Amino acid sequence: MTLLVVTIAVALVFDFTNGFHDTANAVATSVSTRALSPRLAVLVAAVANLAGAFVTTAVAKTVGKGVIDSGLATPRIVLAAVVGAIVWNLLTWLFGLPSSSSHALIGGLVGAALVASGEKGVEWHGLVHKVVIPALWAPTIAFAAAFLTLLGIFWAFQWLTPGVANRSFRLGQLASGTWVAFTHGANDAQKTMGVIALALYSHGSIDHFYIPTWVKVAAGVSIGAGTYAGGWRIMRTLGQRVFQIDPPAGFAAQVTSGAVIYASTKYGYPLSTTHVVSGAVMGAGATKRLSAVRWGVASNIVLAWVLTLPAAALVAAAAWYPVKAIF
Repeated sequence: MTLLVVTIAVALVFDFTNGFHDTANAVATSVSTRALSPRLAVLVAAVANLAGAFVTTAVAKTVGKGVIDSGLATPRIVLAAVVGAIVWNLLTWLFGLPSSSSHALIGGLVGAALVASGEKGVEWHGLVHKVVIPALWAPTIAFAAAFLTLLGIFWAFQWLTPGVANRSFRLGQLASGTWVAFTHGANDAQKTMGVIALALYSHGSIDHFYIPTWVKVAAGVSIGAGTYAGGWRIMRTLGQRVFQIDPPAGFAAQVTSGAVIYASTKYGYPLSTTHVVSGAVMGAGATKRLSAVRWGVASNIVLAWVLTLPAAALVAAAAWYPVKAIF
């Protein structure tokens, strides 16, 4: 029972770090365009994250049953996985890189399952089709959608003066920023729900895999609290260093990225919201000219994405041994 309690507590700590690590996804563009003050933007995002956590459990079921073999999983594996994800989250937060909390958690699950159960412990088909392939197409779709949406905005509102357009789209970002935060909560909070439910199932506390109501509430509150704590280092990278964003571009990036995240959530894909929002921001920037996007910074972000799965897996694999020794 002690191991189960510790595993749940650490999973909720991960959920909190997910919230502050990914705050930038929802609020960086709103803050950068001065649509909202930083503190108000984070408060709105926190409430929307909490609300989004109760939309569906499709992603939670994918994380809990579709990444590693739930029949071979143990609370030790889950604990080692979450420790690996937390360590990677903190490292990328320290350096201001908007890497993926989602992929850190999934990488942690894979690494811990491999060292504990071998290759049979990983659901390779689910990993490829539910995680790896969406990781490639989702930011690409967001890039193209933001690019086309912003071109449409320029065409439809060409009669507006720049001052009026900026003021109007700042107001629009109140809704679009909340929309991204809501979809972020819908997708990301479920990952923690999934690992907690997996820990409960592998411990025998529940007789079949499902998401208890108290798990939904705990995960939603944790990610909302983490969001309110803020992720200011990453906000600066995403909001200004990739592309000096303006209100119409911010609105286009938020609307399109939120749509991609929500659609993926409905189908149970545990997306990286960081991937999707970054792709949309780059797509909006590319409408100006390709040189408007600081591709050097963008390449560092892509490098962090590529490293996340194997790096978190290695940390989780290393964490397995002390977890096994202690528990």
